[in-house]
Amino acid sequence: MVHVLDVTGLRCPMTWVRTKLELERLAAGDTLEVRLPPGEAVESVPRSAREAGHDVELAGTTARIVRR
Repeated sequence: MVHVLDVTGLRCPMTWVRTKLELERLAAGDTLEVRLPPGEAVESVPRSAREAGHDVELAGTTARIVRR
C-alpha cells in the first residue's frame, strides 16, 4: 500500500521527525511517498531513512520509502 506525506511546509529536522512518525505507523512492506521541500531535506530525509534500514528512491523532491 502507498501512503502520501507532504512535509513541504516544514524545515529540518521536522521533515525527518514527521516522516519517521509516519513510517512507524505503516506495516512492513508499505511505501511512504514523501513530498519534500527543496534544499537540506532532500538530502537528509532519504539518508536518515536509509540509515534506519528502509529502502529509498528519490525523484526530484519526492522520496519513496519502503518500510522494513
